[in-house]
Amino acid sequence: MPEAAGWQAELEQLKAVSARIGGDPLLTQGAGGNTSLKVGGTLWIKASGTWLAHALERDIMVPVEMAPLIAAVEAIDPAAEQAHQFTIAALNSSGLRPSIETTVHALMPQRVVLHVHCVDTIAQAVRDDCVQQVGPRLAGLNWACVPYARPGLPLALAISEHRGQRPDVLILGNHGLVVAADTVAGAEALLEDVKARLRVAPRSAPALDAARLAQLADGTNYRLPSADAAHAAATDPVSLDLAAKGSLYPDHVIFLGTGSVIARDGEDVAAVVARLGTSPVSILFPGTGILMRRDATPGADAMARCLADVLARVPDNAPVRVLTPQEHLQLTDWDAEKYRQDLARKAAAKKIA
Repeated sequence: MPEAAGWQAELEQLKAVSARIGGDPLLTQGAGGNTSLKVGGTLWIKASGTWLAHALERDIMVPVEMAPLIAAVEAIDPAAEQAHQFTIAALNSSGLRPSIETTVHALMPQRVVLHVHCVDTIAQAVRDDCVQQVGPRLAGLNWACVPYARPGLPLALAISEHRGQRPDVLILGNHGLVVAADTVAGAEALLEDVKARLRVAPRSAPALDAARLAQLADGTNYRLPSADAAHAAATDPVSLDLAAKGSLYPDHVIFLGTGSVIARDGEDVAAVVARLGTSPVSILFPGTGILMRRDATPGADAMARCLADVLARVPDNAPVRVLTPQEHLQLTDWDAEKYRQDLARKAAAKKIA
């Protein structure tokens, strides 16, 4: 086990890397993604609902006792879904819960694990032919592709099937990327390498129609998104067609709802809301741009941009796999995600106040 000063310095290094990762919307969005460091039998991992971008300014790392957590996973004990039961209270000054993906980090044998929602990776991971697409690009690396499983215990069990291989890189189907190494610097270097290997040139998209969007938003409970880049999901015809297929990854469902709401010809906001019987978090207006509900959280805005960034990197003829109705239900009716959503709403309310 490293000397106290040594591992504390490592934890500070991890926080710095986390902040860099969190500041890149092409790697993480909102509260998505998580990082961790193993120190002896303790796993220091990002807290649920917190943003990697805030790692240097807030206390976002939570200590978890690994041995009983791993035992719970191996026993397929539902307690493994409640990672907060394994936190070390005496060291947990923030009182926050550990990430919903703590089990994934605990099962990886490497000391440092970085999990990101890299848009270049997601664009590959939503394809039925993902292995064939990424295999040549990752040649020479120890990697594995894990078919989609709900974050938490199901994903941990799916990853555990590859433990004998001890992969350093995991492509998570319909989800994202995990890289691992025994040092913080090694993990960051591997992330940069994989990101460069999987980079996809995005399609260019027509500009938003700002005047028309302002007209559509006037007098409604909707506003423009925080990032202009988000409009490409609606202004690019190929992206729009892909969005119409359904939800591509978990955080879309959690922050934006099931699938994408696309306005029909001639519909304004009121007509869309009347048709659905509810006010969606976001509405895509073909050839015009998108509008966000006024109370949409910063996390929802981040995911609106993520959607555009991912779709722009998926070819129009790609064999895309969308999440099934059952997979949607598993995400929305899940206590860990309800907790994360509640934190997001509370944080947004504080900003408004």
